[in-house]
Amino acid sequence: MNEAQLNQIVNTVLYEGYVLYPYRPSAKKNQRERFTFGRVYPPAYGAAQNGREPCVMQTECLLQGNGEPATLHIRVRFLHPMWREIGRLVTPAGKLATGTEPKFEVVPELWLDGQLHQTWQEAREQEIQLPPVSVFAGHVERHFSFPAARSLTPLVDKSGRTVAVTVRRQAALRGTVEVKLKKTAGNSFQLTVRVQNLTPLTPGELQDSDAVLLRTFASTHVILHAPNASFVSLLEPPAEFKALAAACKNIGAWPVLVGAPGDSKRDTMLASPIILYDYPQIAPESDGDYCDGTEMDEMLALRVLTMTDAEKKEMRLVDGVARRILERTENMPPEHFWKLHGTLRDVRAAAEFFNPPQPVARMVMVNGAQVKVGDRVRLHPKKRADALDLILAGKTAIIEAVEQDVENQIHLAVVLEEDPGRDLGLSRQPGHRFFYSTEEVEPLAKEEAR
Repeated sequence: MNEAQLNQIVNTVLYEGYVLYPYRPSAKKNQRERFTFGRVYPPAYGAAQNGREPCVMQTECLLQGNGEPATLHIRVRFLHPMWREIGRLVTPAGKLATGTEPKFEVVPELWLDGQLHQTWQEAREQEIQLPPVSVFAGHVERHFSFPAARSLTPLVDKSGRTVAVTVRRQAALRGTVEVKLKKTAGNSFQLTVRVQNLTPLTPGELQDSDAVLLRTFASTHVILHAPNASFVSLLEPPAEFKALAAACKNIGAWPVLVGAPGDSKRDTMLASPIILYDYPQIAPESDGDYCDGTEMDEMLALRVLTMTDAEKKEMRLVDGVARRILERTENMPPEHFWKLHGTLRDVRAAAEFFNPPQPVARMVMVNGAQVKVGDRVRLHPKKRADALDLILAGKTAIIEAVEQDVENQIHLAVVLEEDPGRDLGLSRQPGHRFFYSTEEVEPLAKEEAR
């Protein structure tokens, strides 16, 4: 198991949806749509919602032994929501005495000596690590709990008066991790891991969405590691495991193999609350998480850079996660944006059929005239495949390449002469090159081309 690679994947899953563009507490999007992945609710809330909101996450997968004594290492991770509230003192005071709490009213935001303080839902990472479990253990159950916490930090103005406090509070959490192992055929086992939220709710808390969220496991996921065994892919199981794989029941979790693609060991599996494929990878072009639930790095990076100074100031003060996104984006070198702009991977390695080696001509005959790369042509689309064919009819374009498909048909890759992003097309970036047959272009005389 490559620990660094695993942590990169699971940390991305942990904070996916934690803070959303435009990365400001004042944005309505961040007031109602955060912590959307991997929620495991208190049982009273699940019952009140008629089971629509789960109070359990279940991972079920298959494990194949190799003849050696096998043990499982199981970790459960989630975010523990925490309120950061700004309390404005009813009566400003001097230095607060230890152990005393002044009267205050919670406000959405407070400006103090040019500094913005905002109410916000932060989170604390929690992890439950079980002792090693033998594949012959049959049944193991571990109870866990995290205590409630509350702290006050005074906010003092330039004159030394305490005018407000920052209150951070977390609710207590309780839950269980239940592990079941059942021998199937040969030296194979069915593994079931159930993570259940057992945190109680009072009738009043049940009606308060914020109180419910404070008692919810967010971004819950399970990491399974078996050094002396191999997990079976549930997406592409071998023929002998297809029926068993289809019978596995997962609730709010999608178990996928983690590691290098084609790794014969298959000793690590991630049960993610987000649908992934086996061996998920972070794109090498990505310089870090954007936590937005979309991870469209180029678009989000460009949008962050277009923020006003006031918006950036608010984003910088949200918390460490948002601040790191802003600082990383502002310090991104210009050439890095090229890496984010449309990368194609393994096109030739995927299959020779899709991109076979073919000789590429530099010159081709069109209506009795020779045209070559760099020549100008007028477009006359005939197939009318989409609206662009209507829009581009009659436009002047430059031939960027002469290409041949698998059926030996010649196509001209062209770039619009009036395209402001023509340099992108000439450097073969997607979205700025168009393909037409030789019957759909008209060569321009040199005089007309000028």
